[in-house]
Amino acid sequence: MSRLRFGVFLAPFHPAGQNPTLALQRDLKLMEHLDYVGFDEAWIGEHHSAGSEIIASPEIFIAAAAERTRNIKFGTGVTSISYHNPLWVADRMVMLDHLTRGRSMLGVGPGSLPTDSAMIGLNPTDTRELLDTNLDIIMRLLAGETVSEQTPTHELVEARLQLRPYTEPCFDIAVAAVASPTGPRLAGRHGTGLLSIGATLTQEGFDALAHHWSVVEERAAHHGQAAPDRTGWRLVGLMHVAETREQAYKDVEHGIEQWFTYFQKVAAFPQMAVDGSNIREMIDFINEAGIGAIGTPEDARAQVQRLADQSGGFGAMLLLAHEWANPEATKRSYELIAQDVMPHFQGHGTTHHESTVRAKQHAAGTRSGHAEQQLAAVDRMTRKYAQEVEGEKAVD
Repeated sequence: MSRLRFGVFLAPFHPAGQNPTLALQRDLKLMEHLDYVGFDEAWIGEHHSAGSEIIASPEIFIAAAAERTRNIKFGTGVTSISYHNPLWVADRMVMLDHLTRGRSMLGVGPGSLPTDSAMIGLNPTDTRELLDTNLDIIMRLLAGETVSEQTPTHELVEARLQLRPYTEPCFDIAVAAVASPTGPRLAGRHGTGLLSIGATLTQEGFDALAHHWSVVEERAAHHGQAAPDRTGWRLVGLMHVAETREQAYKDVEHGIEQWFTYFQKVAAFPQMAVDGSNIREMIDFINEAGIGAIGTPEDARAQVQRLADQSGGFGAMLLLAHEWANPEATKRSYELIAQDVMPHFQGHGTTHHESTVRAKQHAAGTRSGHAEQQLAAVDRMTRKYAQEVEGEKAVD
């Protein structure tokens, strides 16, 4: 597996009823922290209902976050393109690509919350059919085409983009997938990346990983696209780590129950069903069902390796952002992942890490001899100084 990128997928999940202004500022601070410790990517969600996932426009959030960071790239995770005029989706992303000087990416999907689409008169079947239609239009516009087309929700008349993307030839694009082959089919057809949101949160999503990539390859070949590159495949999973498992378990007592309640009783999203009626059952469900890792960096490394083995290889591990722990413990978890997990999948584990270990071992093995030389040098210079003083006295 080539250098594995690491990132986050920020829905976000905030408890309903808390100060939304502070919650959004906390999200922006998290982006700064991730940039500081070396994460590669952050994908930002779009939602409009249910009270927890409170970012309505990932593009606006990304513009704010990009001004606070230096290196991390930002993707819309995802833009629910079934809700929007496809011309404006493409146009906004091109503008964002310029504003961030190439640090923007477009993730697309049908929209996950039925309570969102219901407010604009669409049902889940409508949104999935519109995904196919609107993605085709977006890809044509980004390729420089002029498009005239009537969709079930919009009419485009000689529509074209007035700007070309900052990124040549275009910024990264990824299609969301949970369990069905819809996302992989579209990714293969259009030659985009794949964003496997349900990679670990359901057994079906985990089991489907290898199959999903085969669908991408088959559809790409069918539509005459270049052979898909696994570096464009991103898997989303759950983690919280601390120095010990006991500390990690204690950390997540802060907020894991609220997160489970949201998926069990609020969000009408059965593809992301979770189980557990008390905190320990919830922790055990994450760990024992294999959908994530609450524990130590070693547990996190094992989970990433498990996904690599199941999938056959992928390009980026995205951690589903949550507030299971308080802000400081959450930041510490990401720092430990950057320090003790990422290097093992980015070449550092077999080069930088081993080279520092070898340097330590060499220094330990030769310490005795070097220590004796140091003492001998100090003794020699002490005696030399004494001789100089004696010589000066004799002259006087």
